[in-house]
This record gives sequence, structure tokens and C-alpha cells, in this order.
Amino acid sequence: MATYDPSKKYTWTAEDKFELSGNEFGLLLNALRVLTSTPEAQRILLANEAALVIEQKMAQAVESGVVKEVEDNPQQANL
Repeated sequence: MATYDPSKKYTWTAEDKFELSGNEFGLLLNALRVLTSTPEAQRILLANEAALVIEQKMAQAVESGVVKEVEDNPQQANL
């Protein structure tokens, strides 16, 4: 049996399952609630929502042909 070493990197598949006790679940849930309820977190979450909206609009504009890909010429880009 392998021994866990926190300094090493590990991997698992998307199908692997991890079991939590009720106490562990409650600890994680409450910690996340506290973190995401702070004013700073609320601003970041709102910024993330805005980023998702603008990415969606950009994708729609590319698909409709309004926005076109720019070749590697920095003078043409609007960025």
C-alpha cells in the first residue's frame, strides 16, 4: 500500500469516488459558505458571471461573422 506524501502530485479519474462523513461534508459546506459570503468573494463571483456573459457574446459574434479572427499582427487586434 502506498503512503500519502503531500509534497507529491496525484491523479485520479473523473469516475473515481471519494467518501465524506457527515462531519467532513458539513465542515466543507460551512467553510465554503463563509468564504463565498464575504464582500470580496461576492465581487469575484459577480466578475466571473460577467466574464461568462462576455465570452458567450464574443462566441456568438464570432459565429455570426461580426467578429473575425486576427492573424498574428498586433496592430490589427483590439486587445
